[in-house]
Amino acid sequence: MSKVSKRPAIVMPTVVEDKAITTAAKADPDAQPLTPKQLQAMVPMKALRGRPKSENKKLLVSVRYSPEVVAYFKSTGEGWQSRMDGVLQQYVARQSRRA
Repeated sequence: MSKVSKRPAIVMPTVVEDKAITTAAKADPDAQPLTPKQLQAMVPMKALRGRPKSENKKLLVSVRYSPEVVAYFKSTGEGWQSRMDGVLQQYVARQSRRA
């Protein structure tokens, strides 16, 4: 059974209708067209969604830890992965001072 699109067909206005729509829009003081400066300042919604980009990016890796280590850090509450990262960063800093 073939799938039939249930979306209605989009009917574009004729040139005459488009001019009438544009004229009516320009005549409405509450619906003035955007200025070129306003159009240039617009940002796509996609760019505004999601988390802000971090300056110090982290790598996604898969690591296996002993159950005791994971249980301890999880027991410290939310943010346990960041705390775990902090402990590892301290270790790296101490080791690099020794070298």
